Amino acid sequence: MLMKTMNQDKVRKQLLDTKTELEKRISKIHNHARNPLNADSAEQAAELGNVEVVTALETEAIEELAEIKAALHRLDDGSYGICVTCGEEIGAGRLAVRPESFECVDCADLPPI
Repeated sequence: MLMKTMNQDKVRKQLLDTKTELEKRISKIHNHARNPLNADSAEQAAELGNVEVVTALETEAIEELAEIKAALHRLDDGSYGICVTCGEEIGAGRLAVRPESFECVDCADLPPI
C-alpha cells in the first residue's frame, strides 16, 4: 500500500497545518464581512465589488477545508492514497503536491505529475 512508502505523520501534520491556515482565513473573512458598508455611495459600490471577491475566496477556502477534513478522515480509516473513484493507488507525486487528493490523475482527468 502507498502509505508504507509515505510518512503518515508528515502528511497528517501538513494537512493539519493547512487546515489551521484555512480556518484562520475563513475567520478573517467572516470578521471582514461584519464591517458595515461605508456611507458614501461610491465607496459602497467599490466595497460591494470587494464583497464578491471575498465571497469567492471564502467559498474556495471552505471547499478546500472540506477536502482537507476528508483526507484526514481517510488517513484515520486507512483509505488515504486510494482513489475514491477507481480504487487504485493515487500516485505519490500527486499526493506530494496535493495531499488532500481523493482521485488518481486518470479519474481526476488531469495530466500526469
